[in-house]
Amino acid sequence: MLRKAFLMKIKPGMIAEYEKRHNPIWPELHRILKTHGISNYSIFHHEKTNQLFGYVEIESEAKLADLEENEVCGKWWLEMKKYLVSESEDSPRAIEDPMGEVFHIE
Repeated sequence: MLRKAFLMKIKPGMIAEYEKRHNPIWPELHRILKTHGISNYSIFHHEKTNQLFGYVEIESEAKLADLEENEVCGKWWLEMKKYLVSESEDSPRAIEDPMGEVFHIE
């Protein structure tokens, strides 16, 4: 299992709606994430900076990359664009800043 962490920025005043959209996520999206080897996925909000910290465990980078082609994921990302800062108006994806692991204990 590979561990990944990332930061995103939420648009001002959008955290309540973003949280509502995730509780729960679409059932078909949940199934797709599981079939693509994604588990133990959490997103946290840092109120002072209005950043989101994401943590996820994946089976493989290849399975994760396959999500780019998934129609349901594409629709979800377009929906989330309402709430998250994106690279551009044309990009359906939020800016995700990956983080490198410096410590882990089991």
